[in-house]
Amino acid sequence: MKSFETKIRVEYHHTDQMGIVHHSNYVKFFEVARTEWLRAIGLTYAEMERRGVMMPIVEVNIKYRQPAYYDELISVTAFVDELPMARMCFRYEIRGEDGRDIASGTTTLGFIDKVTRRPQRAPIWLMEVLEKL
Repeated sequence: MKSFETKIRVEYHHTDQMGIVHHSNYVKFFEVARTEWLRAIGLTYAEMERRGVMMPIVEVNIKYRQPAYYDELISVTAFVDELPMARMCFRYEIRGEDGRDIASGTTTLGFIDKVTRRPQRAPIWLMEVLEKL
């Protein structure tokens, strides 16, 4: 479908005492790529919430291959491979400055009504945007 690549500079607070990115920060890197992907297609989480839709994460998977280091500029690419139904799945690849494969993973987000907090299908207006990609 569509992908979006964003660059992130590894900051000191992302790392452990050895200067290696702590495993928990990869989920945050995925979030940056996902929100920038949405922004690139003309949507933001704020706009979606104004329209009454929230997207909580219901599943995260990460495969760590090589470490990322303090002050390294990493590339995080988010992919959406299929149209959502009641859930939207994102796939990610993280590469180092030298092109090495650092990590990959997926997140699955559900759609819920902002007021009732009940699950719902992907909104029609979102589907219309995604079908044009």
